[in-house]
Amino acid sequence: MRALNFFFIFLICLALVFFSIENTQPTAIQVINGVQVKAPLCVELIVATGLGAILAWLFSLWSRMQRTLASRQQIRQVREKEQRIQELEQDIERYKAEVEAKQPLLEGAETTSLETAATEVKAASMTAN
Repeated sequence: MRALNFFFIFLICLALVFFSIENTQPTAIQVINGVQVKAPLCVELIVATGLGAILAWLFSLWSRMQRTLASRQQIRQVREKEQRIQELEQDIERYKAEVEAKQPLLEGAETTSLETAATEVKAASMTAN
């Protein structure tokens, strides 16, 4: 891509040089009311091209700066989300540990309730007979 850019810039500069060599007659440019600049057309063209190149460079810097700021903001958001994911994963691990710690209590309560239910069924069957 750089070679292609260089090639286009080279062609533009070469065309500007050839055009400037052929156009050396003095011309007048009115910058503001009452201010006129007289110079050969080739000098004026080179100055105008240089100003255009500087403006294009400034625009590319501005665009690059905006992309960099947007990229930094996205990176910050990703880091915040990754941190939140880590916190949630830690919460999940803590909840799993709590459930595993309470599992024996649940199993004990389950067997107790089964024994109570069995006793009630026996008692109900005895009263029914």
